[in-house]
Order: sequence, then C-alpha cells, then structure tokens
Amino acid sequence: MTRPVVVGLGPVPADVVEPVLGDVEFVAEPTAADLARAHGAIVRAAVTVGEEQLENMPELRVIARTGVGVDDVDMAAAAARAIPVAITPGANTNAVAEGALAHILHLVKSLGPLTELIRKGGWAERTGIPVGDLEDATLGIVGYGRIGRRVAHLATAFGARVLAYDPVAPVPEDRDAGGLEALLENSDIVSLHVPLLASTRNLVDAEALSRMKPGAVLVNVSRGGLVDLDAGLASLESGHLGGLGLDSFDPEPATPHPLYRHPRVVLTPHVMGLSAKAARATFIDAARAVRAVLDGGAPAAVAQPDT
Repeated sequence: MTRPVVVGLGPVPADVVEPVLGDVEFVAEPTAADLARAHGAIVRAAVTVGEEQLENMPELRVIARTGVGVDDVDMAAAAARAIPVAITPGANTNAVAEGALAHILHLVKSLGPLTELIRKGGWAERTGIPVGDLEDATLGIVGYGRIGRRVAHLATAFGARVLAYDPVAPVPEDRDAGGLEALLENSDIVSLHVPLLASTRNLVDAEALSRMKPGAVLVNVSRGGLVDLDAGLASLESGHLGGLGLDSFDPEPATPHPLYRHPRVVLTPHVMGLSAKAARATFIDAARAVRAVLDGGAPAAVAQPDT
C-alpha cells in the first residue's frame, strides 16, 4: 500500500516531525509532482496557501499551520474542498508572553536610548532618560486569552497591577477594566493580544492613543494592523506616547515606515513566538494534527473560515 505523502511548505525540520507523522513519506522541499500527490501539508507562517496552491494539491486532506494565524491561508477555498486547517494554539503561549514582557521591559527601562547614550559617550546625560518600574505600574491587557493570561501572570511577579479587556471572552471581575476606553485611560502599559479582524483593524488609532496616559507604553506582539502606525508616530513625536514595541506587522515582511526609526520604538520581526522550545512544540503539534486526519480523525484545534 502506498504511504501517504506529507509536504513541508516553508522550512519544516524533518527530524522533529517525522517521528510524529509515523509511516508517511515526508517531503521537506516538495516539487510540483510532490505537491500533486500530497495528502497533508505542514505550513509555516508567511507561506501563502491560496486557490492556486490548493489547485496544485488535488489530493490534500489537511493543512496544519504552525501557529494560530491563518491570514495567508484561503479559508474559504479550503472549506470548499472540505480541507480542515489545523492550528497549534498553546505551543508558543509562554514564548509570546515572554516576548511581550521583553518589549515592555525594554521600553519601561529605556534600554534603547540608554544603549545609544553609552555608544555616543553621553554618560553625563543619563539622568535625562526616564527609567521606569513595573512594580506598582498598571498593565492593561487587551485580549485575555491564553497569551494575555500568561502575560498577566508574569507581570504580577514584578508587582504590576493588571487590568484586562476582551471583546469576546470573560475577564475575572477583579481584573475587568470595564471596557477598552477605561483600560486605555488607566494603564501605564498596554499590551495587545487580540486577532486581526475587521473589528480590530487600527484598534489603536489616534483617538485611542489620545486616551492613554501621557508617557504610557504600548506593545503589540499579536497581529500587525492593530495599531495605526501613522497615529503612533505622531503620538511618539508629540511626547504623549512613551514607547511602542512591535513584533507583528501588516504586511509582512514589514515595509519601511518612519516610525521604525524613532528612538522610543523597539522592533522584532515576528519571532517572539519562535523560541527554540516553542518552535519544536509547534512543529510537533502540527504533525500530530496531520497524523490525526490521516488516521481518520480530526485535529485537536481547527481554524474557522471567518478567523
């Protein structure tokens, strides 16, 4: 009997996924002929799976995305072919949360400006750069899912007070900010952890930024498009916004923007969820999802067409 064929779209480590996939033919660098006979695909972020790609994989039974974002997958086309799009929630929760905290600390402690000060020999100017604290600061978390809750857990270890708002999920009463506007007005730091939807695009625009405390810090390690970059730059230049951290961009790869050159900005290329431990766990979960479908079952987590 012919073994099922599973392809990797984007770099997928064979030594990690093959033991989980079991008795299949795994092709890490598929040709057009390999795609034509593929039964499963493990798909890296930023790899497009649209109508054309699906037409080239007529035998495909499952797509497994490494991560939870499906912006680059044509969900309607997959649904029309009854192909489930598996995702891997939870595999990188801690890595992303740590990444958010790293951005927060970088900005609150002014690590970027202080590093530049040393480089240019400006020791005597050091007291002119603010160095803040997480202890007794108020952290506002927008989106209180797995990652948002983990950020809250880490921040409380530093002595921060946590407020939260989620447009869908319930928030514990003792952390409920009472709405997005109230969260923005009462937080020293705001961290975004919601998906990019029509309702959340430019969630943080000029009006939202104006509601934030003077000198407050904003971090987005969730999805590009949540923050209006032009408004963010204007707020930074006016001195109202104290710092901005971005790990996600729209589009990706990121295209040049004047905001990126501001000294109170820290940037990472959507890698906060790609720690060595998290990446391995994500590949394993994706392989498990493919194996489940090949065995006649269903993946543990599936993205919905309107995700």
